[in-house]
Amino acid sequence: MIHLEKILSQHAAEAVASIYGRTPDAGLLQVQETRREFEGNYTLVVFPLLKISKQSPEATAKAIGDYLQANCPEVDRYSVIKGFLNLVISDLFWLKFLAGTAIDGRYGYTAPKSAPRKMIEYSSPNTNKPLHLGHIRNNLLGWSLSKILAAAGHNIIRVNLVNDRGIHICKSMLAWKRWGNGETPEKSGKKGDHLAGDYYVKFDLEYKKEIEQLAAQGMDRDEAVRKAPLIQEAREMLRRWEAGDPETVALWEMMNGWVYDGFDVTYQRLGVAFDRVYYESQTYLLGKEIVMEGLRQGIFFRKDDGSVWVDLTADGLDEKLLLRSDGTSVYMTQDIGTACQRFEEYNIDELVYVVGNEQNYHFQVLSLVLGKLGYPWAGSLKHMSYGMVELPEGKMKSREGTVVDADDLMDGMIATAREMSQELGKLDGLTAGEAEKIVQTIGLGALKYFMLKVDPKKTMLFDPAESIDFNGNTGPFIQYTHARIRSVLRKAAETGIDIQTGIDTGIALNSKEVSLIHAIYNFPKMVADAAETYSPALIANYVYDLAKEFNQFYHDYSILKEEDAAVKHFRLLLSKYTARVIRTAMDLLGIDSPERM
Repeated sequence: MIHLEKILSQHAAEAVASIYGRTPDAGLLQVQETRREFEGNYTLVVFPLLKISKQSPEATAKAIGDYLQANCPEVDRYSVIKGFLNLVISDLFWLKFLAGTAIDGRYGYTAPKSAPRKMIEYSSPNTNKPLHLGHIRNNLLGWSLSKILAAAGHNIIRVNLVNDRGIHICKSMLAWKRWGNGETPEKSGKKGDHLAGDYYVKFDLEYKKEIEQLAAQGMDRDEAVRKAPLIQEAREMLRRWEAGDPETVALWEMMNGWVYDGFDVTYQRLGVAFDRVYYESQTYLLGKEIVMEGLRQGIFFRKDDGSVWVDLTADGLDEKLLLRSDGTSVYMTQDIGTACQRFEEYNIDELVYVVGNEQNYHFQVLSLVLGKLGYPWAGSLKHMSYGMVELPEGKMKSREGTVVDADDLMDGMIATAREMSQELGKLDGLTAGEAEKIVQTIGLGALKYFMLKVDPKKTMLFDPAESIDFNGNTGPFIQYTHARIRSVLRKAAETGIDIQTGIDTGIALNSKEVSLIHAIYNFPKMVADAAETYSPALIANYVYDLAKEFNQFYHDYSILKEEDAAVKHFRLLLSKYTARVIRTAMDLLGIDSPERM
């Protein structure tokens, strides 16, 4: 579908050529949506055309407006505000669009293409703690982005990289070995990821005690941090793991198994999934091999302590560690191996990492290192960098146990949704099962929408109480709008009204109806823009505006009580199509739209 902005730009170019004898460059034709305070649907900015017209802004705008009104069937009338030509699109265009377009669950989608083939990596948890609030934003962004890109026609592969090895994993393992007394998820009644997280916190507490004891004995604090017995033992455990020590590997497999079971439950509740799961324990060796080959080729260098580095000072950065002096790998090592494995396995055109903005430097280095190693696809790595999530109380720290666990947060959101729904009477007349399903949908919808409506690049403050509100820019408001429309359509069906797809193109439209059709018309372009900018926030704020437009229309005009049969039929069909677009847009955000609320 060619969008109106392009159609109007083409006609405007014809107008300038006809009136002034010169075809303008495409960059001079600026067509945008008209601001709400002015009459019109689209505005042509004429200031860039004054060098061609050699007339005043008002005269230039009037001349082009007259031409468009006479020669562009989409334009009904126009007005001029200084150098802005505001164009009103004809009712006939809007009605023909609505009558001739399949507004269904695939409206806004582009036919799938074989390329580009994009791999989206998100989640990337550590197996020493449960998923937390930050992981929720990561997972929701990754899942929504993958759905939006797929809707835009891209071939998408969703992957997760589990960080299941390293010193942080050994910390929780060592703490369980020291103080666990054989505790298991079954014995404790805890999810496995929560149990592992408890021992990660326990390690940090005991480690700090040792540091304080060494410092009290006169040791320099920095030296105490390095030489505390617990951290030394954790490093030794990591070396034993990398050497394949059976006892260490068995403990690692047992505790990781607990965590994976816990993760699966959380992912299912969040409504996210993956096509492939990678594990750092299976990719870091390939990374080490590639780094050693780069060392042999002189691309990297070894320091006196045996560690391996890359010199990026010529690229405006610094030296970057690739292998520690004891031979153990770092995150960069495994990311090198994983990237190589993925491009070889899937022949992808782009690898997108959904990772917080604290890792901007890491991914800049990764691309440079792969380029120095000679991989032609090194420039095809994209970091979808996003801001952190903060709470009113401030930042979270996993090792100190001050994080908000994803499971606890979801439980709290659902409980709040239940309480508010009961107070507002939205569960009246429902069975217990129906009511529980709705409060789950509302609670999780509120969480997801609040996370996704903010520009991904921005750090966001998450306020659970603010996110669950049936008014304002929230998930429940949009969900309630969808449920309201479905209620109207059910009542129409109960009275015997059959909503066909045909529309009487001779009816006159009011401004609210035009605004609704215009918003529906914009949906495919909004999906394309969100895919191009990697921003689910565009979809989130679009669907809020659509829901708001419908509620204003619903408030001002009757639907079921409209006496004119043709107008009633049109308004019911417009309502039906609005609900479909709301449902589709919310689905792109991973949010369910209930039939009743």
